[in-house]
Amino acid sequence: MEAKRLILALFLLFLLSKSSAFPSRKSRVHKPCKRLVFYFHDIIYNGKNSKNATAAIVGAPAWGNKTILANQNHFGDLVVFDDPITLDNNLHSAPVGRAQGIYVYDKKEIFTAWLGFSFVFNSTEHKGSINFAGADPLMNKTRDVSVIGGTGDFIMARGIATLMTDAFEGEVYFRLRVDIQLYECW
Repeated sequence: MEAKRLILALFLLFLLSKSSAFPSRKSRVHKPCKRLVFYFHDIIYNGKNSKNATAAIVGAPAWGNKTILANQNHFGDLVVFDDPITLDNNLHSAPVGRAQGIYVYDKKEIFTAWLGFSFVFNSTEHKGSINFAGADPLMNKTRDVSVIGGTGDFIMARGIATLMTDAFEGEVYFRLRVDIQLYECW
């Protein structure tokens, strides 16, 4: 009788160890399947630079206007952009595509924005687009936004883009370094 109980207890222990109550966890290191680095250059229209501007305020709060960014961390400003993308940090380098989309300054108390944009490529090396969305806490040295899809060479891409403000000149120009790590590649 005692041997039957022991066998039954061992059998139950075996079943429990294989059940979802005790899942076996394998440590999995996530490595990107593709890594890319680009720079995009944003020149905001300020009422005087229409020939060079690549971004414009298209929505502003009642106390703001569409030529100068609003006070109080630019809260309420909606900016649309069509910025050149380069492989290095030189604005005058040959562009490999365009960064196209919007950013909205979305907090009064902290300098932050929400981004929704695409990198649309027109080079011989890359065809198609990569799509991004997410919060951009501008005062952080680096910030991550989600890669939410793509087309062409980047169809259904998923991953993370780490943004870093590489340069800025007042409220007219800034350059972002974008380090893209794709974890789903086709």
